[in-house]
Amino acid sequence: MTDPLLFDIAEVLIASDRLQERVGELARAIDRDYAALRPVLVGVLRGSVYFLVDLSRQLRIPHEIDFMAIAAYGTRHATTGAVRLLKDLEDEVTDRHVLLVEDIIDTGLTASYLVRLLRARRPASLAICTLLDKRTRRIAEDLPIRYVGFEIPDRFVVGYGLDFRQLYRNLPFVGVLREEVFND
Repeated sequence: MTDPLLFDIAEVLIASDRLQERVGELARAIDRDYAALRPVLVGVLRGSVYFLVDLSRQLRIPHEIDFMAIAAYGTRHATTGAVRLLKDLEDEVTDRHVLLVEDIIDTGLTASYLVRLLRARRPASLAICTLLDKRTRRIAEDLPIRYVGFEIPDRFVVGYGLDFRQLYRNLPFVGVLREEVFND
């Protein structure tokens, strides 16, 4: 039986095997850079969960995981920059090495908000690891992005945690959503 969600995908942008290969490369870089530091990986719910779990499983260094959830306001074409915190960290990050794990950085406004929030807690260090970087749409420029999985074009992508109306997260690849789907 064919998955009905697949009919909504115009093309596969990043295949599952390439995603896993790149996650492994990022994990090795993080292992090297944080070898003796025991970082806290902060996942941004809900989109980063798939990436964070795969990344964590490939890390060989001791690390902790925590989560934040936010609501960003705007549309696919325009953002207001308004962000609201829905879920805060469970543990303190003062004097800890924090690695913010994002599924995608687009305009950067949400990441900028989270960086300001986390910096106010005085971590020992703060960096960002993002699976996807949509640099062409960047508004917030002063982000501590240290690890990037893939730079992608300005297309509406879903899969591997990324959604449209809470669907498509479970696709094992990153795909471009057909325009007719989000224009309905």
